[in-house]
Amino acid sequence: MKKSKKETFEDIILNILQNNPEAQLPFDLLQNILKVDGKKDNQHLKDAINSLSDRNLIVKRKGGALQLSPNGSDSGKKDRNTVVGKMDISRRGTGYLIAEGFDEDIRVSSKHLGTALQDDIVKVKLLGKKGRKSRQEGKVVEVVERGRSIFVGILKKQGKQNYIIEPDEKSAHTDFFVLPNNTGEAQPGEKVVFELVDWVHPKSLPEAKIVEVLGEEGTNDANVLSILAENQIKAGFPEEVEEYAADINREITDKEIERRRDIRDEVVLTIDPDTAKDFDDGLSIKKLDNGNYYLGVHIADVTHYMPRNTVLDDEAEHRATSVYLVDRVIPMLPEVLSNDVCSLNPREDKLAFSCFMEITPNGKRVDYSIEETVIHSNKRFTYEQAQEIIDGKDSEYADEIQNAANLAQILLDKRFREGSINFETPEPKFVLDENGKPIDVKIKERLFAHRLIEECMLMANRTVAKYVEDLRKQSSKEDSKDLYPFLYRIHDQPDLDKLKNIEENVKPIGINFHIDSPTVSSKAINVLLEQIEDTSLELTINDLMLRAMSKAEYSPDNIGHFGLGFENYAHFTSPIRRYPDVLVHRLLKSYLAGKPSYSHNELKQLGSHCSERERAAIEAERDSVKLKQVEYLSEHLGEDFDGVISGVMDGGIFVDLKDIHCEGMVRVSDLDDDYYEYDEKQHCLIGRNHGKKYQLGKEIRVKVVRTDIKARQIDLKLVDDGS
Repeated sequence: MKKSKKETFEDIILNILQNNPEAQLPFDLLQNILKVDGKKDNQHLKDAINSLSDRNLIVKRKGGALQLSPNGSDSGKKDRNTVVGKMDISRRGTGYLIAEGFDEDIRVSSKHLGTALQDDIVKVKLLGKKGRKSRQEGKVVEVVERGRSIFVGILKKQGKQNYIIEPDEKSAHTDFFVLPNNTGEAQPGEKVVFELVDWVHPKSLPEAKIVEVLGEEGTNDANVLSILAENQIKAGFPEEVEEYAADINREITDKEIERRRDIRDEVVLTIDPDTAKDFDDGLSIKKLDNGNYYLGVHIADVTHYMPRNTVLDDEAEHRATSVYLVDRVIPMLPEVLSNDVCSLNPREDKLAFSCFMEITPNGKRVDYSIEETVIHSNKRFTYEQAQEIIDGKDSEYADEIQNAANLAQILLDKRFREGSINFETPEPKFVLDENGKPIDVKIKERLFAHRLIEECMLMANRTVAKYVEDLRKQSSKEDSKDLYPFLYRIHDQPDLDKLKNIEENVKPIGINFHIDSPTVSSKAINVLLEQIEDTSLELTINDLMLRAMSKAEYSPDNIGHFGLGFENYAHFTSPIRRYPDVLVHRLLKSYLAGKPSYSHNELKQLGSHCSERERAAIEAERDSVKLKQVEYLSEHLGEDFDGVISGVMDGGIFVDLKDIHCEGMVRVSDLDDDYYEYDEKQHCLIGRNHGKKYQLGKEIRVKVVRTDIKARQIDLKLVDDGS
């Protein structure tokens, strides 16, 4: 197969550097050597450099010069038949190497995994394509870097002094052995968090050391804390971090007030969930004489209390985000900060970082300023209390709430007109008893008060990104982008193959959603979502569309935000619970003071880390919801529920249970009235003898027959298919 321009550039760069291992190659010299001419070639060259750097084959030096890294000295030169990537190991113990430059993951059979574990960075030798699907096969020849620092499993005793740990399926694919002096306080039958000590040979078991006891298997704490450990999340803070936070000086001095904009005499309100303990955003709003709205979004000034390169900052960077599980929050910052020092608590003077925006009655922002402030929140509203005022209830600060609601409606309408995608996905809300056991499940009510806050936050997030864009436009330097590096929230175009899959799924039920170009417009997606609104397909298509969407990420390379339809967007409004917002605050403060801040490369690495930790947090949150769903339905075995088919595969059909939004599976082996075959073209199961179809959106009635809390699975059986 012919190599791409990028791959050719990679080969040439490596070849030059391998022949001159001590040299530092300037970027402009490289452009001349490669005869780079025009934007397209220049982009191919940058992509090649980034690819080599990401694989740790070259090192970028100050000023953009390139040098061979120790890993690159023999890469490609001695053995072009190896590739480095990240290992993903299935429940069955088969590995799949995720490697750049390969459209399909490389399959590594269990016998060729060596001592690789889940998420390890490994070097794999390519063995060629095998099997009926002709997938590239490989063999692990080196573990370059361990991907996980902790694992989770159940301690078991074998014999008098022998202990093993059976890891959870999502944690590792092989048992570990533990020496008696490394079991700590753990007892057999307890869930434990453990570290890898060593793995000397694939035919032996890896050695583990227990670092935390989660509790007896099956208890709520053990189940929930296992989810955290599976996703490399620790609940408690190190002692030195707690001590640092406790010693923070919370006094607001006169000198500090003097250098800020003092708006303590202006009305500032917070609107949050009734269970919230940390308040990181407040609003002020008034109508100007010219008819415009003057909106202030006031954000907790976390960076004032958290300087760079402190144990507190290091821990916040490592965590990167708060994690919201069904029954608890794992905060990014210690509680003394998140719930007290930084939190915009009512009737307290607080330091804030504020974005003031003048907005016309048709939603156009005509002026803005970003300033460090001192505020005094007048009142804390819950979403329900704010909604009552929006609905007409007379109350203190009703004018402010109504003004904010009117502006939010204007901004919302404008946003959808200009290309934002209108996703509305229901979320289950669990009622738990004192032991964390779910006794009821409902769907969270979506109020306009939620929209009110969202629209104000979106506008502030857009505005701070616009500020950096304005700085660059005002700069006379050509490399203004490098002069003002920034961390954006970006969202790429959706996956075309997945969109075509949706097109095929909705075609048999009479909905025309046609993909005929390399890109799709947000308008076409919104038209589809409108077509299926209030139908049995709504939840399913919404879910499929969300899965087709690219993952939003943090990056200094701005490509815009497809889902929101914004050219410039950043996260500014939640520094108590998101580290990217902390970074954005620091960048803005530096630029407002005319000083440099983080470099583009630093932001690239930090953005990648924060994106990865965000994905882990989302996975943990989903796992905790699934756990509670399985626990809830474990108490309803044998009961019937109305449901809608939300997915179809050759092994069976997935069913979303109405009213409680829990998903389970009817296995094809349990469809015993016919022999069912999967029709790929129609995306449905069809009975060979009677022609009965099971396809997306079909309403059926099912019985809960089995639940597996450990695997978080729900098995259903058909009661009535609604035919």
